[in-house]
Amino acid sequence: MRGTVLDYDPRNGEGLISGDDNNRYTFKGTSVRSDFSSLKKGAKVDFDQSNGEALSIFVMPDPPMGGINIEISASGEKSKVVAGLLAFFLGGFGIHKFYLGYNKAGIVMLLVTMFGFIFFGIPGAVIWLIAFIEGIIYISKSDQDFYETYVAHQKEWF
Repeated sequence: MRGTVLDYDPRNGEGLISGDDNNRYTFKGTSVRSDFSSLKKGAKVDFDQSNGEALSIFVMPDPPMGGINIEISASGEKSKVVAGLLAFFLGGFGIHKFYLGYNKAGIVMLLVTMFGFIFFGIPGAVIWLIAFIEGIIYISKSDQDFYETYVAHQKEWF
């Protein structure tokens, strides 16, 4: 279920959410499964409910302001399968990094692969190995772990 945070008091770790079903749900800070810094009044959240209490709360990211937002998937979230396949087949060129929005890391991978021949191709081979390992990591994570690690918290490497 989705809703909006009406109040959260970090001193006692309790808060109140207005659900999209027009009901109110209390919650405890221990039920928050994402970054606490995003948990504030007006934040959009996704949660499970049981007996009037919100559980497994995830703060939803704010939509980008201005500009054009081009997303690959219909829901606007990055797919771990797409990222993993890009890492397996085009990873040495950093394509999976560009897909996830890590342009600096993608450029580093691309340049090392392109100019690694100076050192007999060894740096390029290492980059391809790193990309292959990242592809395995992406696909082996649950959808929720992948989202939290690589989309919400933007962990660029491994």
